[in-house]
Amino acid sequence: MSIKARLDAEVVKRNKSDEVSSEKLDPIIVAKRYNDANIALICALFSYGNVTQIVKFLDSLDFSLLQKSDEEIAKALQNHYYRFQKSEDIIALFIALKRLNAVTTLEDVFVENYTPKRSVIDGLNALISRLRELYPHNSRGYTFLLGNVTTKRKGAGALKRWMMFLRWVVRKDNIDMGLWSGVNKADLIIPLDTHTFNVGLRLGLLKRKTYDLEAAFELTQTLKSFDAEDPLKYDFALYRLGQEGLA
Repeated sequence: MSIKARLDAEVVKRNKSDEVSSEKLDPIIVAKRYNDANIALICALFSYGNVTQIVKFLDSLDFSLLQKSDEEIAKALQNHYYRFQKSEDIIALFIALKRLNAVTTLEDVFVENYTPKRSVIDGLNALISRLRELYPHNSRGYTFLLGNVTTKRKGAGALKRWMMFLRWVVRKDNIDMGLWSGVNKADLIIPLDTHTFNVGLRLGLLKRKTYDLEAAFELTQTLKSFDAEDPLKYDFALYRLGQEGLA
């Protein structure tokens, strides 16, 4: 069986609603309860570490705070923290998102900047910049959470959590939510994590040995040779293969 045939079969196997459940946790399980891009972004940005702890933390958040005042947000989240993020970092994200939605939407900011070159990096850079402008806050935890504007690919972080957010809101199947209509799924870049990186190397889908944004682009190009219109349909399958030690 060719690698493409094996992955195509794995995609069919994994593209089922029960592939994400209380027994098979993934942070998208929380995001799908709300079908809202702002909540999806919060879920994606906190998606690092142990998946049980991620979901437990996300379940502790009151997302209705995105409609409340700065003071109410700060009071409600004053005792929340998650790994590298202190309460001030979580408060900053909620307030920044609330302020953005008072004047525009995540989708509008992204699409306006993505469209000229069909560049998801340009779209993400615009979102990161806008959120930082709307609520200036600087800390190690917040920088890790939100990320920085990216101007290069080699040696740059893979932007895994942002790329996962885009997969969730752009693609539509039994896993992904398809909340946005203005982005072509052919332009998405794989959310490269340690599982997909290692599986990519083992299956010969990836030659680059450095775990960075350039590797994410390289793996995406290989997947485009399997399906040029929807390369990220393979992402969840690759992730599960690595997570379950099957490849």
